[in-house]
Amino acid sequence: MKKLRFQTPTGMHDILPDDQKYFKRILEKVERIADFYGFKRIEPPILEETKLFEKGTGISTEIVQKQMYSFRTKGEDFLTLRPEFTPGIVRAYIEHGMQNLPQPVKLFSFGPLFRYEKPQAGRFRQFYQFNFEIFGEKSPAIDAQIIQLFYNILKELKFKNLIIEINSIGDAHCRSYFKKILIKYFKPQQADLCLNCQRRLRENPLRILDCKKEKCIILTSQAPQIIDHICDECSQHFKSVLEFLDELGLPYHLNPYLVRGLDYYTKTVFEIFIETKEEIQKQNALVGGGRLDGLVELLGGEYTPVCGAAAGVERIVELMKKTVTLPPEQVPELFLAQIGNLAKQKSLKLFETFYKEKIKIAESLGKDSLKAQLEKANKMKVKFTLILGQKEVIENTIIIRDMDTGSQKIVKLDKVVEKIKEELKFKNKKR
Repeated sequence: MKKLRFQTPTGMHDILPDDQKYFKRILEKVERIADFYGFKRIEPPILEETKLFEKGTGISTEIVQKQMYSFRTKGEDFLTLRPEFTPGIVRAYIEHGMQNLPQPVKLFSFGPLFRYEKPQAGRFRQFYQFNFEIFGEKSPAIDAQIIQLFYNILKELKFKNLIIEINSIGDAHCRSYFKKILIKYFKPQQADLCLNCQRRLRENPLRILDCKKEKCIILTSQAPQIIDHICDECSQHFKSVLEFLDELGLPYHLNPYLVRGLDYYTKTVFEIFIETKEEIQKQNALVGGGRLDGLVELLGGEYTPVCGAAAGVERIVELMKKTVTLPPEQVPELFLAQIGNLAKQKSLKLFETFYKEKIKIAESLGKDSLKAQLEKANKMKVKFTLILGQKEVIENTIIIRDMDTGSQKIVKLDKVVEKIKEELKFKNKKR
């Protein structure tokens, strides 16, 4: 077989019509819950200054070091295709003076992101996420609300057996102290770590706890736990978050080695999985997030507490296909068949009339054969076919054909919508 000349770039994918219904369903649920919780949609640009992600996401992260699509423009600017939403949303919060608005400011986004990484099931180089952020509230109740919101979206999408993994990584002072403890633990065993973790030991030892390599997992399982080394304030904050989750009845599991892979997290971090051994082994988290209280200040704004999270759409779609049956899409109940140019001209106007009346109708304007058009109408299982030929145009009439019985009746063209409404009402009531 001859190879196609043009194909999608490695790691990119077409979202075909059969997949669009899943994306549409997810967006509908996201928008409905966002509206209920009082979030407003924000659309940061796909391109941002490269330094925004280097500073915001973290220079030592995998995203910045290995995964960003960055380039120099003709104007000598260094830009990057956004690999995540959060730094861009924080930049917009600062740039547009949102700190002067009544707090909290609740924002959400839905759209494509870009990361150069090894393509695999549910993971692409261009992928979609939805993201929620709450600015201006430090209460642990906000952490619980973000978790509840994402949990509710997944429940609305009919996922079962969800489990929240949660931990606290303290504030900057707690982590600075804990990093020294980790270095002391891992240093004698440095040679047994993977090459990436040997580098992380120098740059950010917390990231070792996030490694998925088996030999690193074995060493990590005996490592000190950060929850034992956070300050009283962070400890009380985390205790309150768990109490809120208990009150909400949300299922969670304490994971003392959960740190998330981004530098801006503080205090609460969490991920949401499907709780089966098979799925947790095969799938990454559906949702991940936590507090990022220092990020606004880091990017040039005034200190502002923030809590947020994001979910990968393709990974959710992949699981929906296995576990969720979507309701059938609305199909046309009518088909408009036409014969000849005069009929085509009238058909276009008639089609618009049905559109304004919100009656879904199919057509095949490219075909002239009545037989071919009726065959298509049969395959679509419409209830009625409207037949318009040159004779009908001249007489200002149209034929209504009942596709169940084959019976036909002639009505005036200006009365066809009214007549069709009656016929559909009678037929649907009869069924």
